[in-house]
Amino acid sequence: MMRPTAYFGINIGGTRTTITSSGLSDAPIAKRTIDIPTIEPEGTLRQATELIEKWEPGDSPVIGVACGNPLDVSKGLITCPPNLPGWDKVPVVEMLQNTFGGQTYLMNDANAGALAEWWFGAGRRCQHMAFITAGTGFGAGLILNGKLYEGVLGNAGEIGHLRLENDGPIGYGKAGSVEGFCSGGGIAQMGQAVATEYGGDVAFNPGPIEKITALHIGKAAEKGDPHAKEVLALAGRQMGKAIAILIDLLNPEVIVLGSIYARCRPFLEPEMRKILAEEALEDSLHACDIRPAKLGEDLSAYAALSIGHYHQGRFEEETG
Repeated sequence: MMRPTAYFGINIGGTRTTITSSGLSDAPIAKRTIDIPTIEPEGTLRQATELIEKWEPGDSPVIGVACGNPLDVSKGLITCPPNLPGWDKVPVVEMLQNTFGGQTYLMNDANAGALAEWWFGAGRRCQHMAFITAGTGFGAGLILNGKLYEGVLGNAGEIGHLRLENDGPIGYGKAGSVEGFCSGGGIAQMGQAVATEYGGDVAFNPGPIEKITALHIGKAAEKGDPHAKEVLALAGRQMGKAIAILIDLLNPEVIVLGSIYARCRPFLEPEMRKILAEEALEDSLHACDIRPAKLGEDLSAYAALSIGHYHQGRFEEETG
């Protein structure tokens, strides 16, 4: 295997794509990061490759690509994630390797986030951890027995697809799912439903109703709006159910919660904790430390960069 000439990360999100270069530093610490809007595949990847070219990748770069499921990691394909319409069977690994040479690795964004928080953030060096990404979508990355667990297709940890109720907001193509209630997109749907019920007369309505986002709801809750607080309380209750499943099933020592939880913690956590006390096994719950993600707005950069370092064995080198 040729010695890498540089490390890069591309984190493809539902609304923005983060491109990061870290050079050859001993740890994947972001040195240069730029966000671009996520549009159709060709336009997004063209902008990403133009940036990487400007950053002088050399003849053997290592590129990590983080993206939401479903993926076919073994074939390097993005296979139409629900939050990326039009990204159907995109051969992202082949495209980037044909352009730059070197090595490109594709990984579920929750798994990549788990690597980043496990190695550099709130789950540093623990043996049994679940990282929950709660952004546009909702999923979990799993560190089991001190190793990343991906499953046969790289799709392990997709708790967002579990159905909690027979009906409800739609997430991951399923009404009443964890993602429907707990993701940014799901919270926006619940806010839109409340706004419709009140004829648009709610504090978080920027007008028109379909433009309401989780950010609008969070800001209104901070100002004391009761409707916004109730939407987030419902999200917190359903999040508690989802986390109870993880605790009972995996018995982790740490659960790290990212994105929306970190931003809206005062409005999500009380109801989440109440449900956990009712639903989770008592001993397993007491043994599990639930923490907000530590890497904050840098998480997407760390996550994508961590993929390449992980596949190159550099995490193992530090523990060897």
